[in-house]
Amino acid sequence: MDKQLYTILIYSENVVGILNLVTAVFTRLQVNIESLNVSPSGIPNVHKYTVTIFSDDEQQVKKLVKQIEKKVDVIKADYYLDSEIFTSEVALFKISTPIVMAHPEISRLIRHTDSRMLEVNETYISVHVCSSSKIIIELYKALARFKCILQYTRSGCVAITRGKEEKVSAFLKEHQNAQLRFMEEGINNDEA
Repeated sequence: MDKQLYTILIYSENVVGILNLVTAVFTRLQVNIESLNVSPSGIPNVHKYTVTIFSDDEQQVKKLVKQIEKKVDVIKADYYLDSEIFTSEVALFKISTPIVMAHPEISRLIRHTDSRMLEVNETYISVHVCSSSKIIIELYKALARFKCILQYTRSGCVAITRGKEEKVSAFLKEHQNAQLRFMEEGINNDEA
């Protein structure tokens, strides 16, 4: 069975040490992280962790997400397939100018991915790519065949869901409503 790429979105409060708690779950279950990105989310005081992994076992991914959600400062965690989210990554390549000049098909490869050249000099060409992980990996493999890569780096994946509202937003609204009901019940009980 082929391994499937899963994107796990984790929402938490911005608390020192939470990244360590989250990555410990991956280590304990022996799941290798393909990419990791942490940033503020669109929800005030909530941070978003975007983690990508390859797995051939969806049950293992479900178990992983459940264990992550059990961590104290984690608000919500879910996993998604590529069809359920929009993703993007950034990659930077530094490639050899003499090799590119000797092989014009390299320039065509770069243009085909809608990449842009940041700097061109007699020694190297810096290339910026903003695309899916799949396209970036394919470009890397194609350039590697020419042995022209001098330096290469990729960012972590960033993702947004395809639905109108993120699951964490619905969860937070429900949680907030439950707190209000609890407080109202307490006030009504005190008045009785």
